[in-house]
Amino acid sequence: AAEDNELINLAKSKGAKGINIGGICCTANEILMRHGISIIGNFLNQEMAITTGAVEVMVVDVQCIMASLPEIAFCYHTKIITTSEKAKIPGAIHIQFTEEEALQKAKEIVKMAIENFEKRNKENVLIPQKISNLVAGFSYESIYYILGGRFRASYKPLNDNIINGRIRGIAGVVGCNNPKVSHDQIHIKLVSKLIENNVLVLQTGCSAIACAKAGFLDSVKGLDYAGKGLREVCEAVGIPPVIHMGSCVDNSRILLAATCVVKEGGLGDDISELPAAGAAPEWMSEKALSIGQYFVSSGVFVVFGVNWPTFGSKNLTKYLFEDIEKEVGGKWAYEPDPDKMADLILKHIDEKRKKLGIDKARERILYDMAMRRELE
Repeated sequence: AAEDNELINLAKSKGAKGINIGGICCTANEILMRHGISIIGNFLNQEMAITTGAVEVMVVDVQCIMASLPEIAFCYHTKIITTSEKAKIPGAIHIQFTEEEALQKAKEIVKMAIENFEKRNKENVLIPQKISNLVAGFSYESIYYILGGRFRASYKPLNDNIINGRIRGIAGVVGCNNPKVSHDQIHIKLVSKLIENNVLVLQTGCSAIACAKAGFLDSVKGLDYAGKGLREVCEAVGIPPVIHMGSCVDNSRILLAATCVVKEGGLGDDISELPAAGAAPEWMSEKALSIGQYFVSSGVFVVFGVNWPTFGSKNLTKYLFEDIEKEVGGKWAYEPDPDKMADLILKHIDEKRKKLGIDKARERILYDMAMRRELE
């Protein structure tokens, strides 16, 4: 709808240069991957976006929405629009979204934003000028192509570099922002330490946006934060040391990528044998727990920060932190400190490398022709 010529002309007639769309939170990751629309920020940036004075309309869907938005918007000219029966908010305008009427509803919302542009107080507009670049849109399918090209698509280069030690292991760092801790800081400190120690990090959701702000998802600048081995691989392939894989509800892409690594061979026969771990350092939404549980059930070691909901039951906590590993190969852990969380992940990765027999560098031998014949 924002690319409709009629609406663009209408916007220009109101004094605007055009129509600008930006994304926040999960929706931001989705529209970035599919339409190349820029990210404004993550979960804790949604109120701040309104306070720039440059938002005519904010549209929300079903999750990670602050109920305070209409109250903040009341101080500005911004209109808050809800689109789902599941998430109506007092003080907001409701426009029910249906797939059959998607374009019609979108045009209605865009027109409402255009009409509201004239109410913008230009003297009070304050837009932060800091911009970060990122490479986004990775999926387990696209990784095949990136690593091997059109004709030799394969996860083998990744597996080989984990085996030879250039890449120490893989970590999925995902999840929310949490207002109980400094905005983005736990994500940034954790990921910084992991990539410094040659761990390739896969990210989704608000965690990916946090690290994009820090420059970790930039294929040039991000290399400055990576360890020597990881940097060599990323430079050769042309990727950042932190891989953006979508919104917080797209964590299955990370799990599928782990499955592809196992299928490629050389790193065990099950996800639970991989030198890999997961973390949600600033989680706040209940969906994070369900996502974490299906990773644990698939054999992944998963660490959560900020708080943990089962400490009221010693038996349940012991089961989740210890006993469940005997059943599914994965288990939970809790650690609010980002440095200690990184140490837990690195320790787990090193233990898995030792079990696979790839914890020590192997001597490189140059084979002559006689030695090659003996191999046959």
